[in-house]
Amino acid sequence: MAPTGGETGARNANLLIQLGVWNQQTQLGIVFDSSTGFHLPNEADRSPDVAWVQRDRWNALTPEAREKFPPLAPDFVTELMSPSDNLMETQAKMQEYADNGVRLGWLLNRKTRQVEVYRLGQPKEILPQPDRLWGDPVLPGFTLDLGGFW
Repeated sequence: MAPTGGETGARNANLLIQLGVWNQQTQLGIVFDSSTGFHLPNEADRSPDVAWVQRDRWNALTPEAREKFPPLAPDFVTELMSPSDNLMETQAKMQEYADNGVRLGWLLNRKTRQVEVYRLGQPKEILPQPDRLWGDPVLPGFTLDLGGFW
């Protein structure tokens, strides 16, 4: 994982904070930043910008598995395109997440001012410059405020 620039890093932090506050209130899962690697069912190791795992799935892992790259696909991931990212490669990564069991994924692209929404078993949805994103039913009651994001 390469470091990001200031603008991308600040936006990633904002996304992480919003999800973290919601999770602190609900206690439904565990939030991870981009420094966490996950060992997916297809044997790939990936580190999404922001990830969330439902608490019962996390608790089902052994303490040893939690110390390593957790051997599971998160329930939710977010990738924020940075200026140096390749769109097709990032879209392929999002599809890989979905193919490995990620239930909800958001690809935020500041350049195109779009969000690509990936839901398990459903076609990709493209939202032009949304002000908010809703995490239901995977993240019950979570709303991501994108005001000022674009």
